[in-house]
Amino acid sequence: MMRSTSPLLAFLLMTLTCGLPAAGEVFLFAPPSGNARAELRIYSSLDERLAAPLIAAFQTHHPNVAVRYEDLLTGAITARVRHETDTRGQTADFVFSSGMDLQMKLANDGYARAIRMAVADGWPDWANWQDTAFALTFEPAVLVYHKPSFPKGPPQSRLALLDWLRSAGVSAGPLVGTYDITRSALGYLFLARDEEHFPDIWVLLSAMAGVGLKTFATSQDIIDDVADGRLKIGYNILGSYAADQARAHPDLGLVLLKDYTVVVSRVALVPRAAGNPALGQAFLGFLMSREGQELLARKLRLPAVSLEVVDADSARTMQAALGAQLRPVAVSPGLLVYLDQAKRRRLLARWTKATTTP
Repeated sequence: MMRSTSPLLAFLLMTLTCGLPAAGEVFLFAPPSGNARAELRIYSSLDERLAAPLIAAFQTHHPNVAVRYEDLLTGAITARVRHETDTRGQTADFVFSSGMDLQMKLANDGYARAIRMAVADGWPDWANWQDTAFALTFEPAVLVYHKPSFPKGPPQSRLALLDWLRSAGVSAGPLVGTYDITRSALGYLFLARDEEHFPDIWVLLSAMAGVGLKTFATSQDIIDDVADGRLKIGYNILGSYAADQARAHPDLGLVLLKDYTVVVSRVALVPRAAGNPALGQAFLGFLMSREGQELLARKLRLPAVSLEVVDADSARTMQAALGAQLRPVAVSPGLLVYLDQAKRRRLLARWTKATTTP
């Protein structure tokens, strides 16, 4: 039977609905045993395609556990955890996000629970904040380049890149691509770190604008344009995506700039209001185990943080080879400065000025 709704009630329902955080795609993974005795609920910014092998491996150890996986944007993850904790009392059991600053704010504001696990004793200090927020990957920002355009090799530092830009002159189209920091949280974080490590970053961006700079919201769009030669260089591109794409595109090269290389991580936590915190802790423990870390590195091409993993795609191997060149972003309250609105307005103003060609 259909019933009419009063105008006041309709307005209230609309207001409440609009106030809810946006939903993402939901994927259900049945238990291997066919007998679901519990359900693990995950909020994550990792594509379901990449998450599937991790979930399958976890379920081999927990065959009676079904998994509800929600693929969300980083901001939506934070909004959902806060909203559900504050209004409903229960939220996801496990949260995994590339939004380092947003994850750190959840932990700092008391939305994550402290998890004591033996494996955490061997975790790098920079990758663990008070046993509430854990970095699980080690992903450098790289320079991607179109190999045929650089027969003698690409620039190896930011100063060398600046020299190349100055010698390139005016071209028929843009030569360089990077993230649009107004649309990409990752691009904003990379640029904020550049400002701390490289005093001439605004000169470099102005030089990019001078030869034609094209900005994008995602890594994939930049990589596609560089791989087919529409752009010659992509600056500050997430290395895990670039390395994966380079295997399929022979004209795509990548280099870790020798003056310094910013390294970011995907951060995991178990929410304080998790419906099943024991399962959330079990999944975190699996991803921090040697098996989970090797799966991240070898299957997903997301470099591992664990010092037990000796692999080309691991923090231990990269740090042994490159040492102080690598500048990992620590999981710490220092990340919260990037959420400061006054700092953001200032950085965006300088970005707009530097990237607008006179």
